[in-house]
Amino acid sequence: MTPITGLTSVPDFLKAWRHTNGWSANQTTMRILVIEDDAETAEYIRRGLTESGCGVDVANDGKSGLLMAAAENYDVAVIDRMLPGPDGVAIVESLRKIGKETPILFLSAMGRVEDRVSGLRAGADDYLTKPFAFSELHARVEALARRRIASPAETVLRLEDLEMDLIARAVRRGGERINLQPREFALLEYLLRHAGQVVTRTMLLEQVWGYHFDPHTNVIDVHVSRLRRKIDHGQNRPLLHTVRGAGYSLRAPD
Repeated sequence: MTPITGLTSVPDFLKAWRHTNGWSANQTTMRILVIEDDAETAEYIRRGLTESGCGVDVANDGKSGLLMAAAENYDVAVIDRMLPGPDGVAIVESLRKIGKETPILFLSAMGRVEDRVSGLRAGADDYLTKPFAFSELHARVEALARRRIASPAETVLRLEDLEMDLIARAVRRGGERINLQPREFALLEYLLRHAGQVVTRTMLLEQVWGYHFDPHTNVIDVHVSRLRRKIDHGQNRPLLHTVRGAGYSLRAPD
């Protein structure tokens, strides 16, 4: 599925929705977004979570659900996989593409192993098949919320003397500032988040460029070469390594 782009501002309909539903920016209740097109299932989940003390917002189609998830900060999102408009996979991919880290529970009648694997690889954190018991859904939602609280998002990534400040959008090695283009910054961030691992060209194309085509294109090699010159030039300990026949690895030298 192709992620949806252009999600940069709160739509007018959402502002009106907030007013109509009495939403307050000061509320502290755990907020859950449910994106489910089956009205009976959506109401069943909404009622159960509300009775458990959660604040629950419901979207009945992919488009409105995606806009709400992109514009608001929810503690957990429960997303049906098969939806009118963009489906659940496209929604999740789009949210991850714009940097939304909301924990996501996929809810789906598609219960084959390959379905669960593809859903998790799209960026979901958990997967629950229909039919389901509400007690299990509630337990999974609570577990995702706890995980988010226990693991605050990193704002600084480091490997030896290489440091990336995600908030300031600054990269330094040995204290010296390195100027990177936006694509180079995204590439380095992905490599730092997977430091010590071998990252394939296909992984970089999909996760950094959002492309799904021939992994033999040289766009990856060109950008990696430029990035290597910027972070390793003149350094005694190169960090960015080519793994012949496999891809690349950002790691401390042996």
